[in-house]
Amino acid sequence: GDVIHRMLTATQYIAPLMANFNPSYSRNSTVQYMDNGTVFVVQWDKVYLQGKEDMGSFTFQAALHSTGRIVFGYKEIPVPVLQISATQHPVKAGLSDAFMVLNPSPDVPESRRRTIYEYHRVELDTSKITNMSAVEFTPLPTCLQHQSCEMCVTSELTFNCSWCHVLQR
Repeated sequence: GDVIHRMLTATQYIAPLMANFNPSYSRNSTVQYMDNGTVFVVQWDKVYLQGKEDMGSFTFQAALHSTGRIVFGYKEIPVPVLQISATQHPVKAGLSDAFMVLNPSPDVPESRRRTIYEYHRVELDTSKITNMSAVEFTPLPTCLQHQSCEMCVTSELTFNCSWCHVLQR
């Protein structure tokens, strides 16, 4: 989205590993991305934790596939994630999404108050994040995948879909 707010790291993220990393600590540290049209990959290579550089460097990546599949890959995780301090920055791994609504403020009529509604979060068990491991997220089917009335009404989805003849959806 185009809205930046201070609660972004709490409510809207795709995070293979969120922590207080300092990519500028070493000339060998990089954060790179690649997009070939079917997959967008971000890689954190040899990054260090701010003030804890003696712990070693971390190398991991997130791959976002056009199919909706997301893969987190962990190459080098020098210490258990549970040992990373969350004092300076949240430490988490997973997915979260939210939306923001601008409501008129009751105190000042011409201003608006932002309200953020988090509607879905998947938190990884960080004890499972180790060297040479990966996590794959596969999207669940939705009603929007159906291209015809017949496909919709015969689907085996577990929620109540219905076909709109006017919209052809």
